Amino acid sequence: MNSIIILLNDIVRLYIWVLVINAAASWLVAFNIINTSNRFVYSVLEISHKLTNPPLKIIRSFMPNLGTVDISPIVLILALVFLRNFINEIFYKVAL
Repeated sequence: MNSIIILLNDIVRLYIWVLVINAAASWLVAFNIINTSNRFVYSVLEISHKLTNPPLKIIRSFMPNLGTVDISPIVLILALVFLRNFINEIFYKVAL
């Protein structure tokens, strides 16, 4: 059972990194620092967008409009960290 919890922890940690990379890449594209006409850059951005857009779209539908500031990745990261800590707390107390 511990190995499943560790696997879920690692998956959540990797997904948080994908969220951070997606947010940073979107800023770099917005400020025209990276060129999206490069196929490798475009494919990395497309993959990260496809991985992160569905849950972020759900969060954005509930969040108020803050103009150009998008805090939905922060909300999702906080929710994932809470979920990870909650699962660890429940299953490690049962294992003890």
